[in-house]
Amino acid sequence: MRQKREWHYTVLADFVAANVAFVLYYWLRIKTGWIAYSIEPELVLPMLVLSAYWIIWFALFGLYSLGPSQSRIDELMTLFRSIVVGLLVLFFAIFIDDEVTESHANSRFLIFGYGVFMFGLVAGGRLSIRFIQRKLLQAGIGSRNTIIVGWSTKAFQLSDMIVKYPTLGYKIVGFVRPSVKGSRELPSKGLSHNGVSVIGTIPDIPSLMKRHEVHDILIGLDSTEHDQLVNVINECNGHEVSMKIMPDLYDIVSGQARISSIYGFPLMEVMPQIMKPWEAALKRGLDLLVSSIILIIGIPLWLIVVLAIKWSSKGPVFYKQDRLGKNGIVFKLYKFRSMTHDAEHKSGPVWARKDDPRVTPVGKYLRRAHLDEVPQFLNVLLGDMSLVGPRPERSYFVQKLAKDIPLYKRRLKVRPGITGWAQVKHKYDESIDDVRTKLKYDLFYIENISWRLDLKILFNTLYVMILGKGHT
Repeated sequence: MRQKREWHYTVLADFVAANVAFVLYYWLRIKTGWIAYSIEPELVLPMLVLSAYWIIWFALFGLYSLGPSQSRIDELMTLFRSIVVGLLVLFFAIFIDDEVTESHANSRFLIFGYGVFMFGLVAGGRLSIRFIQRKLLQAGIGSRNTIIVGWSTKAFQLSDMIVKYPTLGYKIVGFVRPSVKGSRELPSKGLSHNGVSVIGTIPDIPSLMKRHEVHDILIGLDSTEHDQLVNVINECNGHEVSMKIMPDLYDIVSGQARISSIYGFPLMEVMPQIMKPWEAALKRGLDLLVSSIILIIGIPLWLIVVLAIKWSSKGPVFYKQDRLGKNGIVFKLYKFRSMTHDAEHKSGPVWARKDDPRVTPVGKYLRRAHLDEVPQFLNVLLGDMSLVGPRPERSYFVQKLAKDIPLYKRRLKVRPGITGWAQVKHKYDESIDDVRTKLKYDLFYIENISWRLDLKILFNTLYVMILGKGHT
């Protein structure tokens, strides 16, 4: 099965299971005569509403992003947790205002019976789908095109494992060999292991992914080739691809790597899913709520800012500039103009400096209070940005910095933000050293991203604004 088709079948199975579970609950509550009622409740509408509720709920718990190699035990445990929490939400939503009578007490008890029906039927449907998946994968149907990075014992072990266990869902397209420093390069063609050939080198990865529709990259580099891992990650930036690596024994023993075992074979995900679906939904909800409140409540102040900008210097009120967003997508960033009009007309793209002479008198105060960033709340509403994230940069600087700083493009894996951990901890970029320092903070944020960390950064930003500690 292809990934999208698998998703459709899983959603359909869950939808059917949820409907059947409600029919059984309805029969138990109404048709058995155990619970008295004055008016027989409707069947179809509540059944469809609850089925839609469970589909959305399962999506928020990430139950539709599991691959065929995912442990069935882990899937069932996640399913169990999601149903328990979902039942608690339903319990309080439906019965919170009810008077406690014998009839209602029985109804409350039966909702847990509904939970048993839900878990049993949904789990049965999913296990059936996984069984069919395994049979199809064993027949070579639905495997995902995969390349193996490395030309070493580790890489050969990965290849042998995939051939031995077709139910992992990988189909090897070929090997990608790393560069060999200090020695003569190995030929790109003519090398093969058990019928699998070398098809290119690390710089060829983007074109290979496009040509062969690669969905997974498995990395089998020797301990002496770890510097190549950064090159692999840089080549994969901006592409929807899963990367897993065989960890060193030291990583396993020291606990420095999160290991998943597949048929007893250790693999570590290099760039795992950054946020769980429910956290991503909560983060987006916070973006929309805060941005709407600030833009609407602050209208009188924004009008004063507009008049001050027009009075202080010639030129437009708003400053628009192309920036790179998530996955390198270009968008228009909006700001209140704080510099003279066409400030970079002669100099070209340059970083802002402390006491920058191009900044207008009004712009100086806007920057100190961070009010020049307010129009970017429109970018947040449009989905180009988030409240919190790495600051968006121009393509010119991204391409330039990516050559000098490893992992710089990793910042493009999340939506850029109006504020961020780097902005709270460091000043504006004035030199390459500032960029390197802020990249550390950005990478820390990306690897630890959560709505709780977003709240912490927002409160820190508010503190800086109130004290007027913004960079001018």
